[in-house]
Amino acid sequence: MENILEYLESNRLSELKNILNEENPVDIAEYFEDLSKEKTMLVFRILQKDTASEVFSYLSPEKQEEIIESITDEELKRILDELFLDDTVDLIEEMPANIVDKILKNSSPETRKLINQFLKYPENSAGGVMTVEYVSFKNDMTIGQALSYFKNVGMNKEDTDICFVIDKTRHFLGIITLKQLILVEDDVPLVDAMDTSIPTVNTLDDQEEVADLFRKYDCNSIPVVDNENRLVGLITIDDVVDVIDQENTEDFHIMAAMEPSNEEYLRESIFSLAKHRIIWLLVLMISATATGIIIRRYESVLQSVVTLAIFIPMLMDTGGNAGSQSATLIIRGLALGEIELADIGKIVWKEFRVSILVGVALALVNFLRIYYIDQVGFTISMVVCFSLLITVIIAKVVGGSLPIVAKALKLDPAIMASPLITTIVDACALAIYFQLSSHFLHLVS
Repeated sequence: MENILEYLESNRLSELKNILNEENPVDIAEYFEDLSKEKTMLVFRILQKDTASEVFSYLSPEKQEEIIESITDEELKRILDELFLDDTVDLIEEMPANIVDKILKNSSPETRKLINQFLKYPENSAGGVMTVEYVSFKNDMTIGQALSYFKNVGMNKEDTDICFVIDKTRHFLGIITLKQLILVEDDVPLVDAMDTSIPTVNTLDDQEEVADLFRKYDCNSIPVVDNENRLVGLITIDDVVDVIDQENTEDFHIMAAMEPSNEEYLRESIFSLAKHRIIWLLVLMISATATGIIIRRYESVLQSVVTLAIFIPMLMDTGGNAGSQSATLIIRGLALGEIELADIGKIVWKEFRVSILVGVALALVNFLRIYYIDQVGFTISMVVCFSLLITVIIAKVVGGSLPIVAKALKLDPAIMASPLITTIVDACALAIYFQLSSHFLHLVS
């Protein structure tokens, strides 16, 4: 970055051009993010045409908007001609209306038609993620004919490692790899060499389900078909990586009790950030009043033995942490497809046994600390530790089962994460603690 600025300030543009054209377009795009609008346009215009288009596809939406606003229609048309269609669709989805108008005005009629088709698919569906830049062969071709056709059209396609075989009505039949096209004898019929075992996805399938298929079958690309099994596009691994990042980010937001947002943190306004957080905070605040009700219900118990109040934070925190551990593991297992709804019985049984081991260990250590170090009476120490054991058991069972319940109710399992689990377990921990205290200390609640 310092070198780029140095070349710009000394007006050594020809040297800078030679250097940048040897760089990876991804790295060049990263440099652009730190340049002012004026310097961005100066550097962008000295790039070779094909390099400039590739760099443009890796820029942030804000930088792309800067460039589109500053370049001529002819320059924009050259960029659009070099972009793959799915990148153009992504660009349009991020731009304001005036920029979209400029993009569509400088797109070819065929491209505009395809863009409109893409935009009709639901957000986060396979149809919205796919590309139409692929190679397909008719099923009556031989290997030699297919290879000859590939040489004519393959250069302008996004993914050429795998080609598709279709019939006259575009029904998907199978795939054939570039390796097979090169190594199999020319006179072999295409249908004899193709692979028919590859999975397909429907245009309306959720993008998260598509990502699961890529993970399951270890694919680099998957064909997309319509309801009549006609080939309409393909999804490549680079698009799926973006989907996985997006889905993971969404889960992290939900697990932290926030409404998911697609904006980068530093670019999002404080009002937008507050809007995404306030709803869940209100829900959790109101639900947390249950703990206040329980404390009020056992107020006389606390007044009788004030020492009991000292251990409330420890019980609530430990229970919340124990529940969050289980919930996090189950949520991740569901996301990876390692856990199914039918496994709820196994999960509850396993978490129960884990909670016994963990709870006994925590209770034993806690008893030694309270009774011998803090010099608290034997009965209170036992009440605290027994309450801790029961709280951990409940927390782990609840934390392990609630994400499964959410999945069964067609909700995002990430909802059942730390904040909500903690709120539920806090109420349970207090109720158990005060009930045991009342019974073993012979207190009237």
